[in-house]
Amino acid sequence: MDVLDLFQRYRDDVYRLALNYTRSPQEAEDVSQTVFLKLMEQENLIPGREKAWLMQTTANQCRDLLRSAWWKRTEPLSDTLRAREDPIDETVQVVLGLPPKYRVVVYLYYYEEYSAAEISRLLHIPVSTVTTRLSRGREILRKKLKEV
Repeated sequence: MDVLDLFQRYRDDVYRLALNYTRSPQEAEDVSQTVFLKLMEQENLIPGREKAWLMQTTANQCRDLLRSAWWKRTEPLSDTLRAREDPIDETVQVVLGLPPKYRVVVYLYYYEEYSAAEISRLLHIPVSTVTTRLSRGREILRKKLKEV
């Protein structure tokens, strides 16, 4: 499969994962672009494992961005810009409000339908950590959704 086909097929998945990590549409677009540029340079991609490679590379790229000194010095734009965006249902808003370590695991599990073992491989963390984060993330969601 060529890069253009992979781009057409997985661009939304890569973007959504990046957006989930960064919570910034512009940063998510930059991460997505970087991931697909890296895909173009990739020579040893295993057929049938393209999506896993893309998701893992996206997660790694986002973590690198979030650890960067530049990211730590930036401040989010005012909430007035969000008023122009499409409305998001309450559940998605609560998921986006989770701390990043829970938000990403919950997103991958429920929205991308990865198993705990697959998430473990994608994020390079133990399966027990994934299940713990899922459990804690669900508990936080349960409490926040009762408030809403």
